[in-house]
Amino acid sequence: MIFWLTLAALTAWLLWYMVAVPGRSYSGALKPLTAEEELLAGNLRRHVAATASREHNLFHYSELEASALYIEKTLAGLGHAVAAQRYTVQGKEVRNIEVEIKGGARASEIVVVGAHYDSVIGAVGANDNGSGVAAVLELARLLREAKPGRTLRFVAFVNEEPPFDKTADMGSRVYAQRAKKRGENVVAMFSLETIGWYSDQPGSQRYPFPLNLFYPSTGNFIAFVSNLPSRALLHEVVASFRRHAGFHSEAVAAPAFIPGVDWSDHRSFWEQGYPALMVTDTAPYRYLHYHTPQDTPDKVDYDRLARVTAGLHRVLRDLAQAE
Repeated sequence: MIFWLTLAALTAWLLWYMVAVPGRSYSGALKPLTAEEELLAGNLRRHVAATASREHNLFHYSELEASALYIEKTLAGLGHAVAAQRYTVQGKEVRNIEVEIKGGARASEIVVVGAHYDSVIGAVGANDNGSGVAAVLELARLLREAKPGRTLRFVAFVNEEPPFDKTADMGSRVYAQRAKKRGENVVAMFSLETIGWYSDQPGSQRYPFPLNLFYPSTGNFIAFVSNLPSRALLHEVVASFRRHAGFHSEAVAAPAFIPGVDWSDHRSFWEQGYPALMVTDTAPYRYLHYHTPQDTPDKVDYDRLARVTAGLHRVLRDLAQAE
């Protein structure tokens, strides 16, 4: 009996440790978009249409290249110096795309904000992951004149989707391994992964066990997901988001073996010992068009995507200690 009571107590403590986060999620009706959010919504729509209107991956190479060129042109047009990390996969050159805003007093501490720009085979990839790429581009715009204490990097990763995920050809793995080899001090990594679909319909949200015991069944929130070693970063980010953003949010720090917890580029940074988290609309646990040809630009909710992006802008200013 003592054994079972102890096991139950430890299990309850672990579940609390996973789901307890600071602050309180915004609730109630959303306020009208601000002028900044209206601008964001229009820009986000344009970016998704430009980068994710057709299947784009190594097997549709010309379209993958077209998306990469748009990302580079957009970042350069914002005044950023654009760098490319090039490597070869199956005889074709691919690249991660990066811009950096150098920090001040804490410049050696690096905050990476990234999203993959390839689509899965057989899908257009507007939400997965045109929405994440669009948000990275807009965050690079909003912060281009910031004077951060920490260094900010905005990265578009190639080859996140199968058959390259969790292989040596995955773009974020190539990037994170280089960072580790260089001895770079990445103090935070954000993977923006499928962040553009929301529903106010009860029952629109699902979860893997045991997360289904703790979270709402309506898919109208943005989720922050980390592993247990990144829990401190998760708490700092969620607390900041809830201070600044009038938008529903949920969060969990969970073991990577729970299905979905490591399903994006943040895993590559965990492998190198860096703290990282995923920002997501929970993808297949909510989005019915996930990894299908129906994942098209008209499915993305640009108004709510704008609210999330505006909230992340404030989070990054806090985390990077920007003036």
